[in-house]
Amino acid sequence: MSGGPLIVQSDKTLLLEIDHPDAQACRMAIAPFAELERSPEHVHTYRLTPLGLWNARAAGHDAEGVVDSLLKYSRYPVPHALLVDVAETMDRYGRLQLANDPANGLVLRALDRLVLIEVAKSKKLAGMLGNKIDDDTIQVHPSERGRLKQALLKLGWPAEDLAGYVDGEAHPIELAEAGKDGRKPWTLRSYQREAVEAFWAGGSGVVVLPCGAGKTLVGAAAMAEAKATTLILVTNTVAGRQWKRELIARTSLTEEEIGEYSGERKEIRPVTIATYQVLTSRRGGAFTHLDLFGARDWGLVVYDEVHLLPAPIFRFTADLQARRRLGLTATLVREDGREGDVFSLIGPKRYDAPWKDIESQGWIAPAECTEVRVTLTDAERMSYATAEAEERYRMAATARTKLPVVKALVDRHPDDQVLVIGAYIDQLHQLGEYLDAPIIQGSTTNKERERLFDAFRSGEIRTLVISKVGNFSIDLPEAAVAIQVSGTFGSRQEEAQRLGRVLRPKADGRQAHFYTVVSRDTIDTEYAAHRQRFLAEQGYAYTIVDADDVLGPKLPTVD
Repeated sequence: MSGGPLIVQSDKTLLLEIDHPDAQACRMAIAPFAELERSPEHVHTYRLTPLGLWNARAAGHDAEGVVDSLLKYSRYPVPHALLVDVAETMDRYGRLQLANDPANGLVLRALDRLVLIEVAKSKKLAGMLGNKIDDDTIQVHPSERGRLKQALLKLGWPAEDLAGYVDGEAHPIELAEAGKDGRKPWTLRSYQREAVEAFWAGGSGVVVLPCGAGKTLVGAAAMAEAKATTLILVTNTVAGRQWKRELIARTSLTEEEIGEYSGERKEIRPVTIATYQVLTSRRGGAFTHLDLFGARDWGLVVYDEVHLLPAPIFRFTADLQARRRLGLTATLVREDGREGDVFSLIGPKRYDAPWKDIESQGWIAPAECTEVRVTLTDAERMSYATAEAEERYRMAATARTKLPVVKALVDRHPDDQVLVIGAYIDQLHQLGEYLDAPIIQGSTTNKERERLFDAFRSGEIRTLVISKVGNFSIDLPEAAVAIQVSGTFGSRQEEAQRLGRVLRPKADGRQAHFYTVVSRDTIDTEYAAHRQRFLAEQGYAYTIVDADDVLGPKLPTVD
């Protein structure tokens, strides 16, 4: 095959031919700066965006490296205008810098004087800037540090924040790698150590690691670097308690030093773990718990699952720019389009490890992804055809025709722990009854959730039906099979989280399986294709099979 696997086009799209022998190497080379848009069977479409290039720049990639990758893998000559645009876009990052001036406090400093003149005239910066100190420097009101970064990003001039951080209230925290309470000695994996070093060198920002790759340990190691009081924000109480268990096991912290701030408890301790839900709850229109951010002189704030950060937390994070901030996630994709706010308020991407890299090192299980397409009955098709547009996805996603297919998939893996994941409560109850399996949903008490998760971990329960609570950080290393029956429309982040539930490495090294059951000839199929984009970018290929192949009498056994 002549030429490279990549076609670089002047509209900033990159076409990657998947069957080319160099396709995998090319994917790895362009992943730090290009965003996957579409991933059909043979040609994947990526796009170059300013935010993607700025994230790459902040993570240590320079324009020369990006250009070299494009030239190396391109089949045809790369449009010169595009190469110039890449270099100039990346060069925009850091032409403005936020810094601390000994005499004037927080200042906006320009490496390019004309850029400073341009942005200073913008109405979007009204009230954020103070007096002009000299031709290259303007004072900044300290309380506007976060909002100024947001505004500058939207103006196309992302500022490099070099203003530093307060140390916060000191608190001794060490990693307990020698083992604790009779546990075996352990050590940080090389990529975890690299992630912490990249975060600490940058001061604040986001670490992107696959589900199951030990993001909690990256958080613990960052805490051991900071040696300060720490506020950890998590998606739910179960995730918070997992964090607490890991911190007690892996660090010098004791149970008394770690507080839980949730709907059930309101403990503020040197390390406090709070749920997004309680922090964003309102009483009389006011956020009554946001005072927690100022309750102590925090030295570090950790945002778990930063891709799910609620809007009110962004607003308060804008005031926390003097605190070190660490975002942890498996994917920087946000379905609400607020990736720019993560970049400006939490910090840019500091470290990103491709899923397949971690898999090849044996730290997450290899996974086989299969889309099973079912054909609706005539009655279901009629109901779908005559339904209002806003009801069609729900009808297609919850079709009863999926039930026997799900059961056949569960039966296919008699020796594995299986998670069946869906978005609609009525459907989950149907599945629970059909499979004779317990259900965990939003209304399930934390005590009952923990009981069922423990029973699943021990093997007492083999199949568990879970709602969207399964999207978040729940530690179920025994889960080897996930069957997705419905989701949040076309959410790429949700697809990544759900696959992540089965990626913990298995003791016997066996493969994980991720099935998604989809209604053919409906919007369910379209949403499934959109959901799969992120995982396709990570190198996972979906095999599409017909439901009859799953239900048929001559179904081959699965190793």
